[in-house]
Amino acid sequence: MTRRDALIGVIEALHAEIAALKANDAAALDKATRDKLAGIDTVALYDGEAPSAEVKQLAAEAHRLNETCRIYVNLMAANVRRRLQVLSGQAAPAYGPVGYALA
Repeated sequence: MTRRDALIGVIEALHAEIAALKANDAAALDKATRDKLAGIDTVALYDGEAPSAEVKQLAAEAHRLNETCRIYVNLMAANVRRRLQVLSGQAAPAYGPVGYALA
């Protein structure tokens, strides 16, 4: 498998991760994450080689998709934290337009 092929696999796995996060499908998320990590391990085998323009472009796309996954996970975690605060009777902090608590 080439580095290009491995990066395409990582991109496909990242798309699957996003879909699994949106669907709240833990099994699909687990599989997509394992596929992504395997692809990243394969890409790492080519660490000493200079990347072509296409490989750089594919790596940039993978990075953008990974950031999208990170944002989804952070939003989900914030929602869970807010729900737990409400359930436990803790007042959730109010935020102003710049993100500071409005005591």
